[in-house]
This record gives sequence, C-alpha cells and structure tokens, in this order.
Amino acid sequence: MNFWEKVTGSDMTKEMKIFESRAQKLPADYQAAWEKINSNLWLHADFTGRNLMPILDGVLGLLEEAAADGQSIREVLGDDIEGFCSALAGEEGAKSFRDKWREQLNNTIAKKLGK
Repeated sequence: MNFWEKVTGSDMTKEMKIFESRAQKLPADYQAAWEKINSNLWLHADFTGRNLMPILDGVLGLLEEAAADGQSIREVLGDDIEGFCSALAGEEGAKSFRDKWREQLNNTIAKKLGK
C-alpha cells in the first residue's frame, strides 16, 4: 500500500469490493447476516476503518466455511448478531471513538486528581 492509497482509502475500497463479491456467493440467509454484521461492526471502527479489515475478513471466512459445511446461520452466529459483533470487536481490541474518548477523559481526570 502506497501513501496515495492510504490517504484516499482506495485500498480499502478494493478490499471491500472483494469482500462483497465473496459474500455474493453465499446463500441468501448468510448474505443477510453478512449485511447486518458489516453494518454493526462499523460502529467499532477507528477514524479510517482499517482496524476492521482483518475482522471482516475473518468473519467472512467463518461464514464461507459454515455455508460449505451446511450449517444454518443460527448455528453459527446465534440469535444476537449485534452481541456477536460487539463481542468480536471487543475481543479483537477494536475501539470506537467513544471508547478512546472515554479513556482519554478518564486519564485527564486522574491526572487532575493526582492519581
């Protein structure tokens, strides 16, 4: 990835197109779950969203393997897709802006209090 791709985000656009083409090959219920996962995970993105690319790749790989094994989407993800995304993003250390600001505020207050 060169500087220009990093600044414009064209590298991420290419990668997202690849993800979408892979998702199009999944069964319909898996595609619907992918759309929900994709939209829910972006809540945990940093400024650029690059922190989510490995997570999205891993989730799509999981969906592809499960579809190949013939598992239902509920067997793979359960009923709570939002909870799955939150747990996945938290486990991978993907912090949202809110998390970063909260941490910064707590550090500032701790310094002011002399801790």
